[in-house]
Amino acid sequence: MTFRTTILAISFLASAATAAAADNDKPSYPIANVPFTSVKTDEGSFWGERIRQSREVTIPLAFSKCEETDRYTNFKNAAAKMKESAAGDESSNYRPTSFPFDDTDVYKTIEGASYLLQTYPDAGLEAYIDSVLNIVAAAQEPDGYLYTARTMNPAHPHPWSGPARWTAEESGSHELYNLGHMVEAAIAHYQATGSRKFLDIAIRYADCVCREIGYGEGRKVVVPGHQIAEMALAKLYLVTGDRKYLDEARMFLDNKGKTARKDEYDQSHLPVIQQDEAVGHAVRAGYMYSGMADVAALTGDVSYIQAIERIWKNMVGKKMYLTGGIGSSGRNEGFSPNYDLPNMNGYCETCAAIANVYVNHRMFLMQGKSEYIDVLERALYNGVISGVSLDGGEFFYPNPLESHGQHKRQSWFGCACCPSNICRFIPSVPGYAYAVKDNSLYVNLFFANTLTTSIEGRPFSMKVETSYPEDGDMKFTIQKAPSRDIALRIRIPGWVRNQVLPSDLYSYCDGIKPGISLKVNGKAIEMADDWENGLENGYYKLERKWKKGEVVEVHFDMPVRIVKANGAVVEDRGKVAVERGPLVYCAEWADNSHNVLHTVISPDTVFTAAKMEMTVKGRSYGITVLNAEALEDWSGNRANARKTQLRLIPYYAWAHRGNGNMTVWMNE
Repeated sequence: MTFRTTILAISFLASAATAAAADNDKPSYPIANVPFTSVKTDEGSFWGERIRQSREVTIPLAFSKCEETDRYTNFKNAAAKMKESAAGDESSNYRPTSFPFDDTDVYKTIEGASYLLQTYPDAGLEAYIDSVLNIVAAAQEPDGYLYTARTMNPAHPHPWSGPARWTAEESGSHELYNLGHMVEAAIAHYQATGSRKFLDIAIRYADCVCREIGYGEGRKVVVPGHQIAEMALAKLYLVTGDRKYLDEARMFLDNKGKTARKDEYDQSHLPVIQQDEAVGHAVRAGYMYSGMADVAALTGDVSYIQAIERIWKNMVGKKMYLTGGIGSSGRNEGFSPNYDLPNMNGYCETCAAIANVYVNHRMFLMQGKSEYIDVLERALYNGVISGVSLDGGEFFYPNPLESHGQHKRQSWFGCACCPSNICRFIPSVPGYAYAVKDNSLYVNLFFANTLTTSIEGRPFSMKVETSYPEDGDMKFTIQKAPSRDIALRIRIPGWVRNQVLPSDLYSYCDGIKPGISLKVNGKAIEMADDWENGLENGYYKLERKWKKGEVVEVHFDMPVRIVKANGAVVEDRGKVAVERGPLVYCAEWADNSHNVLHTVISPDTVFTAAKMEMTVKGRSYGITVLNAEALEDWSGNRANARKTQLRLIPYYAWAHRGNGNMTVWMNE
């Protein structure tokens, strides 16, 4: 299918989805995501452990930090000020905390806790969330406005807030950013609990925004200075069926580059449909591109589809790290020129890697191509989970690909966007595993879980057993299926198909070609030498009338691979990196007797995989390490190099054993 026919097909499907929304009040993407509520992750599995850590460590830590750092106090002060003002008392002089977006740390932590309730039902946690929502609700003004940095002291709001509502939105008030995170959290809470308590609070604020921002007398035309409201409002449309939220999201995007502010930093330098390069603050960019994909998919607007595709190709082809990290510059926490990908100074903010997941998930739901999930998976297993320690209690803000010992995980930050984003994201991962279109079930991510969903309105359930990403073996057991043909579309990852990214930014240079094998009920499926030609958009399709107890077994070879960067990436010239499956590996000081920055390997270096226990704060975590014989070269003259033993660990596991040298890219 050509790009043009793809666009036309998306346009048709989106129009059909919109028409269906009018009839059924159930708007959707061309491909429907299977929500987190339908996927139960196995305890003890790779993702089961991370969700457990979120439950036991990360989210309790975040809630405690919200208490300690006066995040809750902001809401209490706003409520107190409204009561005092109603009584004619204007004597109080409440002061907000450091940032006008501190409220979002509360919202994001509630969002993550809501996702947790699906895996770990917990009446105590539900009650705690409910008590926090009482504090939040009390801070909402009568017309729905909820922004504590102004409400607690309207005469002297936070310095970034401006003298009146929305006046400083484009320069730093974050009023709409707060709305976006509130809506995202409220929807998660509603889906997990069935309670409308938070959803109704968020809808009241969203309705206030729709009344006050837009076209017409008495309304202001402003756009979000820090994007996320666009994608949140699109999601609110999907949940409620109320078209005004999608229209508001589109209005924000349509006016980007047309208001007083025009700056690459927040992607306001050009109207969005004229943009063709990933620029500016990477988190803002990723959230805006996600909103653009929402509008493209839900409206079928060809100009939006073309624009987001252009930007995506630039990002994946010229501005993405091997780890899936985006945003190379600390100066603007964002993108720099094409192919400028420094390693030690690479910023790669944890929030930006999460935004990269959001963008690619939406691109998949719009077009159904596995290449978007390939990028999503790379960011997920490397750039995202590197941002949180193995025990769930410490975090990275930047995630560089080289360190001389100056990088250290921290338990919290003054600007706590990354820890709270990890809170909301990790428990949501089950919601990225599957999608449905017509009679097809897309299997996108591989982890041990039980799926319970419906396909064409009929119940379907499946048990998945796997140790992925430790190995490439998967077993799918059908537990319930309708008596009609169902197509399992199993993603064949790019790394299996010898593609690092869907671009020429990186390539494998070792001459290896991984194989795959599939069995149905123990009988092998004959795979032709050119099996890749039989894939449909990167998926292998198994279609039949499935019966309870039938089993599909999938095996991906998982050899160690050697990667080179495009020659235009100056920082990586003469260097190679190592991967196994979806995991990027690094050399760290704690495992090696030599200076890892002077390591020399070649495409012919033979690595062996082995299990290792890494102890963090008295608890052991199993990881797969790679061992090889390599060279250490201090002089740059290979004749002086000496043999040494090299051990590599998954990139996500570095910086747990003190400070020292680390590198992803090694000398060739």
